[in-house]
Amino acid sequence: MPASRRNFLAGGAAAGVGLAVAGGVPSLAQAHPSKPRPSGGAGHKPFPPLVDDPKGILALPEGFSYTIVTQAGVTRLDKGQGVTPADHDGMAVYDAGHGRYTIIQNHEIDPGAEFGVPHVKGTVYDPGATNAGGCTVIKTDRAGRNLGEFVAISGTASNCAGGPTPWGTWLTCEETEDRAGDEWEEDGQSGVFQKDHGYVFEVWADGSADPRPIKCLGRFAHEAVAVDKDRTKIYLSEDADEPNGLFFRWTAPRGVKLGNRVLTRLAPDAGVLAAMAIIMDDGSVLPDVAYLTSAQLGRPFPVRWVPVPERDAQTKAVREQFADDQVTRGKKFEGVWATDEGVYVVNSYAWDEGELPADAAPHDGMVWFYDFRAETIQLVTYFPHQVASEEGEPTKYTDLTFDGPDNVTVTPWGSLVLAEDGAGASHVLSSFPGGPTYAIARNQLNDSEFCGPTFTEDGKVLFVNMQDPGLTLAITGPWEKYLG
Repeated sequence: MPASRRNFLAGGAAAGVGLAVAGGVPSLAQAHPSKPRPSGGAGHKPFPPLVDDPKGILALPEGFSYTIVTQAGVTRLDKGQGVTPADHDGMAVYDAGHGRYTIIQNHEIDPGAEFGVPHVKGTVYDPGATNAGGCTVIKTDRAGRNLGEFVAISGTASNCAGGPTPWGTWLTCEETEDRAGDEWEEDGQSGVFQKDHGYVFEVWADGSADPRPIKCLGRFAHEAVAVDKDRTKIYLSEDADEPNGLFFRWTAPRGVKLGNRVLTRLAPDAGVLAAMAIIMDDGSVLPDVAYLTSAQLGRPFPVRWVPVPERDAQTKAVREQFADDQVTRGKKFEGVWATDEGVYVVNSYAWDEGELPADAAPHDGMVWFYDFRAETIQLVTYFPHQVASEEGEPTKYTDLTFDGPDNVTVTPWGSLVLAEDGAGASHVLSSFPGGPTYAIARNQLNDSEFCGPTFTEDGKVLFVNMQDPGLTLAITGPWEKYLG
């Protein structure tokens, strides 16, 4: 994006309300795995307008404040491991007791980065993926003070999002399909991958990790995952195109209940990995989510799950193993988050030529809710396409436009927080399924996306990342007043 546009977007407080939705939508269910109390959101108050930050970093509503917890290349890792890696992305926070928290954080880095995740003995998956992605563990307190950071897993590539588990671990996802033997080159560095990539790995809250891929969850451009409350199913999103990506469900083998160190022990072909097919009234399969618009908000559609023929994708990418009339595709399946009733999944946008199938409608973002019991999916939030969200010269309305929702989390009060990765100003958004969307933060520093929003279980702190220049931010304020 041109520097002139970045400068334009940095000024002025963003305001605006997302599309209000009438009709049947999921209740703001008790979230999972932290299990906060439920709320219908009916009494919520609109967030106040954003106030410019004198430091030019983060605009927030009156009464809210932030602290920088880590910064790529600036804050340092423990035990001489180096500096904080770059490209902060998905993360989860865990209560460590005594007013302290543990954060497990992804780094979406390809090999050869200036501030890659260093290879630390016992954490390395692929020795050929140097200065690449992985996870770090951050210790902090309610004030956002950095109490230490260290490497949990390294030698992985492009760790984008993932998801927390009910048993207190973090599943980190590689958003890549690199293969063993593929060569890479970046900024004068070069190398060769020694192992296949595109897997899910597990990291424990104490920072230990088993750098072995969970192959039963498939090899594809993973984005995010969520585990159901019964610990027998995992939902996974794919951020990919040509063809567009898929939404998956993995079902555990009969008699297996997921828990601590279960996934890493399962066979590569354990359970059933299947792709979502949305069924229309005539029994046909909806070929792409972009065919649905705000006219279908709140309407449940039946879902069928179609088994993946070859989940390790040794001969053909998983999404290429299906005909278009077998599954429902979507541009940029992104954030996923489970509640006790179902799972939310986000599509960021689809409006560029080549992203949309014939006759589909361009859009700037969708949020879906899949109901576990009914086995239906419904559109609960929809951002119509705005010309202001496209690349081009800015207008005075550009920073009023919400577009490109990416990561999602359910707050301790049952509402949603979305992180934008769009073409306009980047916001952190408060979203009420079936209701309005408000800006709760705006990036004043540049046009970089927000990533990994996650609330502490007590609702005191929202941690969120600004991917470039690699900032982890702790935001505090009267959250319950506006989200409760």
